[in-house]
Amino acid sequence: MGPSLSLWERCRVGVILALALALAVAACAKPSAPAEQIGGPFRLVDQNGASVDQSILKGKWTAVYFGYTFCPDVCPTTLTALGQAQAKLGPRTRDFRVVFITVDPARDSPLQLKTYLASPAFPTGTEGLTGTPDQIAAVARAYHVYYRKDGGGAGYSVDHTSVAYLMDPRGAFSRPIDTTAPPAQMAAQISRAMDQG
Repeated sequence: MGPSLSLWERCRVGVILALALALAVAACAKPSAPAEQIGGPFRLVDQNGASVDQSILKGKWTAVYFGYTFCPDVCPTTLTALGQAQAKLGPRTRDFRVVFITVDPARDSPLQLKTYLASPAFPTGTEGLTGTPDQIAAVARAYHVYYRKDGGGAGYSVDHTSVAYLMDPRGAFSRPIDTTAPPAQMAAQISRAMDQG
């Protein structure tokens, strides 16, 4: 066994490890692509079965979030946080909406999305989008979203990027929303983006 580390050395190692972890978490939490490369044309189906494209993002500030309805924790937690943030926007609520794009098109039919997004905890007026596996793969590439089926059988899970992309009323990427922040801070992030145009 080598010599034991002094208290100072142990603290130094701890600080280095904590910094490395913080940098890794920050790298995972933010889109890796330049802002002008996030987003793009798509054609999907909404929760009412209607065909939609990227024009659905125009006219309001929109948080685009990729997830799936069978997600056990991250997706419902994020949608609940976005719902609480939406409620704190005050009059600006009318200028903000959420679009939820599934990464599990095999199970997330329009009806499944509609039922799931009806939760009163989730943002009011959330639009759910699904499509063919190829359509979902294309929109995920446009937003630099990673996803991968994990496991087999009916109870499989889907590993995926968990980022809420704030798009401006022209449908262009503005910034990521820190969905780990308290709802009041999330609302402040959205309001600042609105102020800055």
